[in-house]
Amino acid sequence: MKILVIDTNHTVLVDSLREAGFIVDEDYHSSKEKIEEKIDQYGGLILRSRFPIDRSFIEKATKLKWIGRVGAGLENIDESFAAEKGIVLFNSPEGNRTSVGEHAIGMLLMLMHHLRRADLEVRNGIWRREQNRGDELAGKTVGIIGYGNMGNAFAKRLQGFDVEVICYDILRNKGNEFAQQVSLEELFLRTDILSLHTPQTPLTLGMINTNFINQFRRPFYFINTARGKSVVSKDLIEALENGKVLGAALDVFDFEKSSFEGIQKNDFNEDYQYFIKSDKVVLAPHIAGWTHQSKYKLAAKIVDKILQWNVEHSKD
Repeated sequence: MKILVIDTNHTVLVDSLREAGFIVDEDYHSSKEKIEEKIDQYGGLILRSRFPIDRSFIEKATKLKWIGRVGAGLENIDESFAAEKGIVLFNSPEGNRTSVGEHAIGMLLMLMHHLRRADLEVRNGIWRREQNRGDELAGKTVGIIGYGNMGNAFAKRLQGFDVEVICYDILRNKGNEFAQQVSLEELFLRTDILSLHTPQTPLTLGMINTNFINQFRRPFYFINTARGKSVVSKDLIEALENGKVLGAALDVFDFEKSSFEGIQKNDFNEDYQYFIKSDKVVLAPHIAGWTHQSKYKLAAKIVDKILQWNVEHSKD
């Protein structure tokens, strides 16, 4: 089988596939149109988020058996049309879940202990202790929405912080020793800290809005390491201003390109100008799953799934 790789990844990906006997071509620079002209030569395609794999692209990929997305989400692929064409989709959320869990903890501690603001002040010769008095995690209830690989990794890393962890998921029987699964109504009632770990789907687009926020019984801290388009930014800003949201840790934003790359300062709209200036907000450039270790694990997991698929289908 010939495989086309269109995004750079850890070298283990291409090296391992070639060692397994696949013919692997790499094209990291051609336009989508140019790649569409030759995609009919390939049985496998590997990417991160360079461009959408939409219906028109898939129609041209007449020999394609599978698509490997080196990452967690699959929203840049037309999943339903791929399924209609019999194309299998692989992703690798197992590869960066540890990174996401650790990152969410780090952002939360920065937020609750005012570390971003305190660091900037000390660097500028400002010494304010009382104004930077923090809030402890201990005794709080952490609510997690979306209890898959990422939500579970975050809950696991909360062990030892003397917190209660609850989770909500559209699938049943997702709770485990790290989090008690509850109804959405109970999540609204008990949560002090809300962390979002959902994929981008029609159900999650704009999910965190004024109506949703106002259903929480008490003010809460908010963390988003999932997808930016799940949050209505203007509604979050309103909640920050009126105190319903005590602070927000944001690793993702709705203005991001589908590739998650190439954002410049002039891409920030009015909402994000607010986030930049607010001392109630901690920001990061979509790096929750972005460690040296996750780079290797994301690629290695995709290789494992491809090789397993190949073994299963070599018997046919």
